[in-house]
Amino acid sequence: MSETTTAAVDAAVLDARVAATRAILADAVARHGNGHADDQASLVMASSLGAEDMVLTDLILRERLPIRIFTLDTGRLHEQTLRVLARISESYGQDVRVYFPAAGDVESLVTAQGINGFYVSVDARKACCRVRKVLPLSRALTGRQAWITGLRREQSPTRAELLAEAWDADHGIAKWSPLADWSEAEVWAYLRAHKVPYNALHDQGFLSIGCAPCTRAVQPGEDARAGRWWWEHPETKECGLHVAGAGEA
Repeated sequence: MSETTTAAVDAAVLDARVAATRAILADAVARHGNGHADDQASLVMASSLGAEDMVLTDLILRERLPIRIFTLDTGRLHEQTLRVLARISESYGQDVRVYFPAAGDVESLVTAQGINGFYVSVDARKACCRVRKVLPLSRALTGRQAWITGLRREQSPTRAELLAEAWDADHGIAKWSPLADWSEAEVWAYLRAHKVPYNALHDQGFLSIGCAPCTRAVQPGEDARAGRWWWEHPETKECGLHVAGAGEA
């Protein structure tokens, strides 16, 4: 963890953040939920199994909210990331739905650009993200009314204008980011206070965790997304799952 994650957070401030986030989740459930927390749910949460998503996972599963949590297994994830799935099941008695890329799409991608062709150019990297993340996400969101993410504004320049509630034009559904105004220190204060399981890579300096070949530890003074696609310019560092500047719902 970085120095930021060990910074003290006032208990009253954290309580206020949690209360506001619970209210946002309750609003999302009231407006988009259908009472299901299984694959029939109309309201879902996309989890990368990172720190922010574990805060939301704890709030959702601890309170048994009718929200289905899912993740995308790209086929290139760290082993430590996959272990989080088992820890969620052990801690909460509920499983996370896992979506995989289509085998034929992966075969075509690797045939066209090689197993690590994403290092060659931004376009090649985005092509890989499309096959391994964007298309599976589209499947996961088909038939839903809204989805929830763990995005925060301070994570990167591409998320500076993030809204807690927005319209996802790509998928034609509402998109909620209940942690939009949380700080990194507040995320970790919550995880510690509630003994929430988290990805062991965070203890090795990984702040934002994606696929293994595209993620490295973050150095002191770098922003949270510096370890993602570090060979690219900051303004290109999105995989296509989250479109910057989405309009207000």
